[in-house]
Formats: sequence, C-alpha cells, structure tokens
Amino acid sequence: MRIALVGCGAVTQAVYVPLLSRRRDLFEVVAVCDLSRTLADAVGDRLGAAGRFTSVAELLSAGGFEAVLVLASGSHGETVGRALAGGYAVLCEKPLALTRAEVAGLPEGRLMVGYMKQYDPAVRRAEELLAELGGPEAIRSVEVTVLHPSGESQLAFANLTQARDVDPGLLDSLRAAERDLVSRALGESAPEQVRALYGVALGSICHDLSLLRRFTGSPAEISYVEAWGPAPGSIEIAGPLPARGRFSIRWHYLEDYPAYRETVAIHHDKGSLELVFPSPYLMNAPTTLTVVSGAESRTEYRDVTEAFEVQLAAFHAFVNDGKPPLTDAGGGLEDIVTAQRIAARYAVQHDLPIGGEAMSERSERPIKHSSVALMRPTEEGA
Repeated sequence: MRIALVGCGAVTQAVYVPLLSRRRDLFEVVAVCDLSRTLADAVGDRLGAAGRFTSVAELLSAGGFEAVLVLASGSHGETVGRALAGGYAVLCEKPLALTRAEVAGLPEGRLMVGYMKQYDPAVRRAEELLAELGGPEAIRSVEVTVLHPSGESQLAFANLTQARDVDPGLLDSLRAAERDLVSRALGESAPEQVRALYGVALGSICHDLSLLRRFTGSPAEISYVEAWGPAPGSIEIAGPLPARGRFSIRWHYLEDYPAYRETVAIHHDKGSLELVFPSPYLMNAPTTLTVVSGAESRTEYRDVTEAFEVQLAAFHAFVNDGKPPLTDAGGGLEDIVTAQRIAARYAVQHDLPIGGEAMSERSERPIKHSSVALMRPTEEGA
C-alpha cells in the first residue's frame, strides 16, 4: 500500500521510520511532508520517498498514494479533514483534534485514530481475561500511575535530526491558531493552568483514557481533579466507572526520573490484572501483564511484539480488508469530551472561569461541586 507521511518529528523518526523500513511487505512510503525541509529530506532519505513537501495542500494535490499517516504535533483536525475530503484513508496519531467541532466537521471517510497501547499484546490479553471474569461489571477499581520523564531523556538514544529552518512567523501563526482552538474548547477566559491541564489530558493522559474505553467504557462523570507542582507538574483525576466501581489516574511529570513507567491496575473481587508499560519509544520492549488470582498466585505475561507495528498492520487491514479499527472518529471524540470534563471539573473546584465546549451539557453535566471534591485536600494548589 502506497502511503504518505505528514510530520517528520521525533515520533516519526524514532518509531515510524524503523517500523516502516522493516514492513515494506505492507507499505511503500512514496511521499513525506513537514514544515521543515530538513526533516522532510532526512525522513525521505531513510525511507526512499521521492516526494518531499512542506505543505499539506501540495502533498495531497500531488497524490500518488492511497493513505496518509498524520503524525505531526498539535491538532490534526484540519489535516485529517483535507485528506478525507481527497478520498485518502487516514491513520491519525492522537489526539484527533482539540475540539468537538473539528470532529463534527470531518467528512465521511476511512479514519483510524492511533492509540498504539490498545494494540499491545498484553492489553489484548488483559481484555480477554477481563471478559472471562464478566467484563466491566466485574471491576472494583482501575488505578493508573504514570511517571513521565522529559521527552529529551526518553529520546536521547534516537539521534534525531533537528529542524532549524522553519519560519518563526509561521510557527507563531500556528501557535495562535492552536490557542484559538483551545479557547473554543475551554472558553476565551480559561486561565493558563486550565489550558495546561487540558493539553496534558489530550497529549498524554489520553492513552489511559483510551484504555479505560477498552476495559470499561468512557467515564460519564469526573468527580475530582487536582494539579500541583511546576507545570506540567502532577495531575490526579478520579471518578465513577460506567458499569461499576471507580477509577483514579495519577500522572507525574518528573523531568529527571530514571525511566518512563506506566502502571494500569484493574482490581476485581477475585484478584487483579496489572499492566506495566515501558517507554513507548523503545521498540519491542515488552509490556508486563501480571495476573493475581486464587491462593495469591501470580502469572506474568510478556510479548515482544511491538504495539506500534501491530497498529500499522491493523491500519493496513482496515484499508484493504475493511476490518474496523479499535478507535475511529467516535472514540477520538469520546476522549476529547472526557478531557473537557477533566478541565471543567478542575476549573469548578478552584472557582476558575470555564466556557466553550467544556461548559455544554454534553461535556460536563455534573458541573456543581460534589461532596467528594469538597472533602479532598487542596493545599498543594495548582
């Protein structure tokens, strides 16, 4: 299948380039696009792509491919919309967009949203075991902890090509456009701490929201949110699960922490399922699934199959065989709505202004202070 890449930054260079290089049985990269010509040439050279572009419009107009991988940072709504309108199939890295309106405006087409952890063999095994236990109704609680060092430390091994040839004025205009989208999501008067929280929710915590969707369904209510420490700092989120039980997410940005670590523990009446994820940039580093069952027996499950690679194969099957993806536009929209509920809950708890989509009934029905929130300590501040 002939494909084009939009975005030639860190994730593309560290993850997608090596995977696409070894999966030439599935994909032929014929064109690449980035604001930086330096990055486009570097990635194009590594993948043997003849087409090199610095404009998405020019890339799509030139054509010569069947599908587009949208791997750039920021909101992907406009790029995805253009690609779908051109008749191309799209694999879009998370998040799909920054606003619900962007998703609502997308044309019909073949769209898959990339949440590679959903394709991790350990996650799929945990889903199978959970189904045997009775599904979401069997869950007592889901507890997530993320220890997130700096991106630079996680990618130090990758020898990334750096972009130094993008017009600063263009970057300023793109940042302004993205800020405008966040204002549409949260309201013009939303303060910086609420905007920063929303950014982390959609940029990183969305992976955990996507796992909650697979295991339990998206949370319909967020009952408590707190944030503290130097931005992006630490974030705590809690609420009821759709079927039964509660969830909690604790996300910590620890710049000098030795290594990325993410733990997702699912507790049920008869035991636990615990997933421990390594850094997403380490190809074929296995996620460990520990199954705790009767008589305190522990069974560990590991598989070195790379989740990003399984995701790429799933995209190929989606485009060529019509096999539905694990996350489509609807799933991407669910995560945007949940992120807006998180931002709205935090704003209400701290008497901060909130508006835009986050104040709509669909986004945040339980907007009043809850007794749970009022009882929790807040002395650490935002």
